[in-house]
Amino acid sequence: MAHVDDQHRAHPVPYPFPFPELLGHGLRLRPWDAESEADVAAWLRGCTDAEFQRWNTPIRPITDTDSARESLRSKAVQAADGSSASYCVTDADTGTVLGHIGVNAIHPDLRSARVGYWVLPEARGRRVATRALALAAHWAHTELGMHRLELDHALGHDASCRVAERCGFRFEGILRGAIFEAGRQDAFRDAHLHARLATDPDPDPDPDPDLTGQYS
Repeated sequence: MAHVDDQHRAHPVPYPFPFPELLGHGLRLRPWDAESEADVAAWLRGCTDAEFQRWNTPIRPITDTDSARESLRSKAVQAADGSSASYCVTDADTGTVLGHIGVNAIHPDLRSARVGYWVLPEARGRRVATRALALAAHWAHTELGMHRLELDHALGHDASCRVAERCGFRFEGILRGAIFEAGRQDAFRDAHLHARLATDPDPDPDPDPDLTGQYS
């Protein structure tokens, strides 16, 4: 039997724990708090929003306060073991919750991760997803030490496609039958795959003046 020494078994952590808050582009990205009634309510509202459900079908349905709280607690466990960083996207000045962005499926050996996001209805049309993705991707490629970040979305989700492209996530192809159909776990649909490498050139600067923030 081949022997793998303990040095090669070690988790090559290239980043500090716990995951830091991120500040920039007019946003503050902070951890979700499963014990906060306001955070649980915002998470439930985001995950039960009709537009979210049109494009996403969670493996574990979120339908009420209890399931929303349990979902956030599972996010905290994943953050503690370094496998996923789930951020509540808030306005940097007011603290108002705007949405969510996660750097998920963190693989420290391959230096890869997957990114996902959603925005609450009242915050749409303000490039919240674009700003949050730019902020999270910069952190993931630098402090987190990731080489490749992937992003996928259901075929036809043009708004998500535009967010990905604005942030330098190149379209790489179609993943056949890769995600659940809306509201179903017994049928599948295709997805667009986008990715950005740490070695890719930075995307063109966004002309909006509120995109000139600093990273913390």
